[in-house]
Amino acid sequence: MRAGLVQICAGDDPQKNLPLTLARVAEAVDGGAELVLTPEVTNCVSTSRKRQSEVLTREEDDVTLNGLRKAAQTHEVWILIGSLALKTDDPDGRFANRSFLIAPSGEVTARYDKIHMFDVDVSETESYRESAGYRPGTRAVLGHTDHTTLGMTICYDLRFPNLYHALAKEGAEVLTVPSAFSPGTGPAHWETLLRARAIETGCFVLAPAQTGQNTDRRATYGHSLAVAPWGEVLVDAGEEPCVTLVDLDLSLVEKSRQRIPSVFNDRSFESPT
Repeated sequence: MRAGLVQICAGDDPQKNLPLTLARVAEAVDGGAELVLTPEVTNCVSTSRKRQSEVLTREEDDVTLNGLRKAAQTHEVWILIGSLALKTDDPDGRFANRSFLIAPSGEVTARYDKIHMFDVDVSETESYRESAGYRPGTRAVLGHTDHTTLGMTICYDLRFPNLYHALAKEGAEVLTVPSAFSPGTGPAHWETLLRARAIETGCFVLAPAQTGQNTDRRATYGHSLAVAPWGEVLVDAGEEPCVTLVDLDLSLVEKSRQRIPSVFNDRSFESPT
């Protein structure tokens, strides 16, 4: 299976971001991609809740979702929308950070709401409180394509290996980790964590990323990666917006798990006292 990782520098205007995303999707299809993956918050990168309230919509009205559904149908390709920031009916007004799997028919076949919220203080000058604006999901999700089964996750989920273990145990062969990773933690942790999740599960890992100076107050790390089940980095997209193509030999999933079957060797144990 050939996958295309879309790396973009989305700003806080969904109407302006969409043409850039559609152009990259078309580029990936021209390169032979059968599955095209976009980053986290493909529609809008913003740290301003006021701005988000102005430009975000509910799922049924989202211009990016509707545009990418049409693109999937036009190009007859599977599209994994890394995530979209969407309004919800939550009483406190928090948004959803939701990933979508789109079939070549344009149908939405799977939805996943990000479970783990990025509430951190990276440094004295860099802090995030994702849970202030977004409500967390509660359910792990598998997405099924013509070629393989995807375990759908988003960005900060990457730091919680039990989620990936559960997805692999239930049949995931490819783990998707669309991200808008922090430049503060990216150089130290991004590649190491992605390789660890691949090795632990015997899965391919596909991680399309936001990159560059998205807004005056937000920058992202880039370096979209594809990692093989044995832990080898297959591609690294660097820091510029681009499309990166990678061929996946899915038979390597079973071969890796036969060599190190840790997904199926886990045991329950008592907590320390």
